[in-house]
Amino acid sequence: MMRYETWLFLFLGMMMAILLYNLVQWCLYRERIYGLYTVYLLVWLLYFPLREAENISAHTADFVRIIGPMAAYFVYYDFTIAFLNLQDRHPALLRLFRITQAGLVTYLVIEVVFCFFSDYWKLPIHELIHTVVRTGLAVLSGYIVVTIYQKKDIISRFFITGSSMLVLGALVAMILTMSLANISSGVFWFTPLTYLQAGIVLKLLFFSIGLTYRHRRDVLKKSLIQQALLRERELRHHDHTEANQTVQSLQQEVAEMQMRALQAQLSPHFLFNSLNSLSALIADEPTKAEQFVDELSSVYRYLLQANDRELTSLSMEMKFINSYYHLLKTRYGQGIRLEIAIDNAHEECLLPPLTLQLLIENAVKHNVVSSSSPLTIRIFTNSENLLVVRNNLQRKGINRFSSTKKGLQNINMKYRLLNQPTIDICESDEAFDVIVPLIPAKAQLTF
Repeated sequence: MMRYETWLFLFLGMMMAILLYNLVQWCLYRERIYGLYTVYLLVWLLYFPLREAENISAHTADFVRIIGPMAAYFVYYDFTIAFLNLQDRHPALLRLFRITQAGLVTYLVIEVVFCFFSDYWKLPIHELIHTVVRTGLAVLSGYIVVTIYQKKDIISRFFITGSSMLVLGALVAMILTMSLANISSGVFWFTPLTYLQAGIVLKLLFFSIGLTYRHRRDVLKKSLIQQALLRERELRHHDHTEANQTVQSLQQEVAEMQMRALQAQLSPHFLFNSLNSLSALIADEPTKAEQFVDELSSVYRYLLQANDRELTSLSMEMKFINSYYHLLKTRYGQGIRLEIAIDNAHEECLLPPLTLQLLIENAVKHNVVSSSSPLTIRIFTNSENLLVVRNNLQRKGINRFSSTKKGLQNINMKYRLLNQPTIDICESDEAFDVIVPLIPAKAQLTF
């Protein structure tokens, strides 16, 4: 028949196996919970050999008998806090654990005084106090089991089952200690510590299974999070790629728009007509011919430079318009008139270059220009920071230039790219107005 000494040897062997398994887990995962579990195992591994030691004094043996389980309880509470994440899931239970740990430290100090600085450890009251403390811890453990039972997850169930095994073993051991005081403890099932040790082993087995399940669940959760992050990264990359493609498309559209504008502005017809006017002036009015060449040079210099910048000042645009109008005036004579009424306060305002040239060119292209019916173009500003280009309406009967409105679309596209309000067009029986927003010189623009 197995004796308690044999059972103790088997118990310590099982504890060592669980300890070695836990040490491997701790080395692999480096988590604090495995460190607490290791300390908890070591407390029990040291407690039972010390309790059976024969070469220590009676008061030291009594101190070890009482304090060993108390120290295990102290570490057990920290392990429970980490195992069940009580900081986030159950703050009230966390406070109860901390209060109980403070009580255990106080009880440790009292036992040191009782066992090493007085003879109270020999008195019946000492054992009564210990029984009360053990009963209180058992009741607290039962409360913990009932409270955590309300949590429906599997990890909590592993913890509950393991804790229940320890509570059951401790209660059986306490009852046998009081009822079998006069029976020999040689046979292992008549020894109260056997049931405490069996409860400890069962508890540790359930805790180990729970830790393994907890780790596998965390690995799965991290894997799902990583997959979600990967999908989010791929989605962002896709959005970024689409945004880049949109930007490239806009850049290509701007380049094409600039090329169309440049081709229209360097129209061979305009150049041909200008050269014809120059040829007529050279023979008859050399002085005017020289001035015409200067103005023509200024016009084409501005046209070429305009494509290198998004904005120009109204004053610079008007200098160009004066040169451009001089060429038109040389060609059409009294058939064209330009009236300018621009407030000095608006001269530093900004607008896309060649805006006014396109509007004047449209007016000349689509209206009769003759000395008997002069085309009058007025350029003026108002108090609302708007520039108005107005011409009297005298449309050509047979218009060789069917209106595609590309010039106006070109201007609107530039304003949209600058995130600015687009132009407005107002037409009546007598006049055609194009209202152009002026951009303040200090405006913060996004392209």
